[in-house]
Amino acid sequence: MSAATDTGVQVATNVTEQKHHVSRDKRGQILGNLRGFRGCTVWFTGLSGAGKTSVSFELEAYLVGRGIVAYGLDGDNIRTGLNKNLGFSKEDREENIRRVAEVARLFADSGVVALCSFVSPFSEDREMARQIHRDADLPFYEVFVDTPLNVCEQRDVKGLYRKARAGSIKGFTGVDQVYEKPEHPDLVVKTVGATVEESMLQVVEMLEENGIIPRSVRPSASGIVEELFVPENLVHAALEEASNLPGLQIAEVDLQWVQVLAEGWAAPLKGFMTEDQYLQSLHFNCLVEEAKPTNQSIPIVLPVNDSDKERLEGVEAIALIHNGIRYAILRKPSFYPHRKEERICRQFGTSHPDHPTIRMILDSGDWLVGGEIEVLQRIMWRDGLDEYRLTPNELRSKFHEMGADAVFAFQLRNPIHNGHALLMQDTRRRLLERGFRRPVLLLHPLGGWTKDDDVPLPVRMKQHQAVLEEGVLHPHDTVLAIFPSPMLYAGPTEVQWHAKARMTAGANFYIVGRDPAGLPHPDKSKGGDLFDPTHGSRVLKVAPGLTSLEIIPFRVAAYDKVAKKMSFFDAERKQDFDFISGTKMRGLARSGENPPDGFMAPKAWRILAGYYQSLQKGQ
Repeated sequence: MSAATDTGVQVATNVTEQKHHVSRDKRGQILGNLRGFRGCTVWFTGLSGAGKTSVSFELEAYLVGRGIVAYGLDGDNIRTGLNKNLGFSKEDREENIRRVAEVARLFADSGVVALCSFVSPFSEDREMARQIHRDADLPFYEVFVDTPLNVCEQRDVKGLYRKARAGSIKGFTGVDQVYEKPEHPDLVVKTVGATVEESMLQVVEMLEENGIIPRSVRPSASGIVEELFVPENLVHAALEEASNLPGLQIAEVDLQWVQVLAEGWAAPLKGFMTEDQYLQSLHFNCLVEEAKPTNQSIPIVLPVNDSDKERLEGVEAIALIHNGIRYAILRKPSFYPHRKEERICRQFGTSHPDHPTIRMILDSGDWLVGGEIEVLQRIMWRDGLDEYRLTPNELRSKFHEMGADAVFAFQLRNPIHNGHALLMQDTRRRLLERGFRRPVLLLHPLGGWTKDDDVPLPVRMKQHQAVLEEGVLHPHDTVLAIFPSPMLYAGPTEVQWHAKARMTAGANFYIVGRDPAGLPHPDKSKGGDLFDPTHGSRVLKVAPGLTSLEIIPFRVAAYDKVAKKMSFFDAERKQDFDFISGTKMRGLARSGENPPDGFMAPKAWRILAGYYQSLQKGQ
């Protein structure tokens, strides 16, 4: 059935709204590369020639390039299709806006960022569009592209002003039709003296501030990550206080965790975990504050023995001491049992004592002490590598100085061969194809404790530097730095920590390797890997608290015997590929043999081979 309105338009009356079976949260989980529902409408209004469509389409490319689904609805495009039966009378203009607003609402409800660029000269029509979204509980942002009439006429890219001045177009906005400027727009963009990109980035900032899209590296600068160092003007007083506090001797690996905490890698954590924080991390892989989860998949805890617990329980503060130096003050310490079996089994999926970190936990104290820390000085190791130990704030500042519009991180604890380099090169190529202008690689080897048979950090850093010097990676678009965390070998649980820390440092893309943070099963009779090699990347794609990080999955690379270089594996000609295992690589290095040409940069190979041959001589 239908009924006639006052205007004679037939309106259906026999309709009932049908509820979708798919929630907005569910759509947000599967739409785009960055999880989370981001549906909204950005309504660009302004005179013809103001730059609405230019800014809108630039924003569309920016968002889509970053894995956020967006679509631009332009006035001319709509009028050649959906609204081609409408003219430019006040009534037709109103109907034009109504239809577009309803279409934008559907786009936004599906999880798309709808970008509408329409002159929309009347305030009541724009308010109607806003109300349509308000009724649907969807965000709506009015962006006034404020370009003076004389500038729009000078641009006159479509020749419309000239025709309107000549009288061949009637009712043209700005000439013989009024434009009602927005009184309270969500954003005013002035295009005079600004590039399209600069204007577009103002809208990006608005969307970031409103939580529609995650913050990018672009506007970041130092100071954005909270550090736990004592302010410089208070250091003297804090040092004097620490000298009079009861002390707790901590091991080198504990000092590495102090560094991790101090520099903000585990933000918003402000110290060693209390029992409640420990339980959240152990059972949820997150810290939850004000119902907002922050990924923290591994507990950062400080073990103590019985005698230290008895000595220090009840004191107001403790000085943390390593090698005679008081590095930090731990406030209001709280002690709780170190339930090692529970921690080990939940964190590693095994309790085998030959696992290197499990052995370390079993040998540690039976109590844990938590509390906020104040760190008295920057932790320096004086091993010739401190210049590479950049904090998250220093890395963010460096990316900003380099003009990075994307940062992709690659974490590794092994030497780099050309298969690794191929994955990094391919990621850079793909980001450029997606519209990024200056993608920067964060080459970020782990620099804390590792098991005895891993290649030592100084050798790895020298080898990585050789890879850059030989041009295998772009040295001017790469930042080589050290991630100070100890290694846990906790597979998919630990790889979340590695990703979260790089996100804290400003990375928005993360390359996941094969069996990240894994190792061979400690029970030699079982053989194979302890963790499924595919689970690291699969877990990262659904892990809570990592929604602003796009995961770049591992692609299998092997030595192509025909091309004589590392290539992505092609199953159709598998006979042409040779998988050079770590064991085989180490065997070649020890024996003084060279690997096939194209497997590793020659200078980098000589460094690695020299290390393994020095071990042979030392036996």
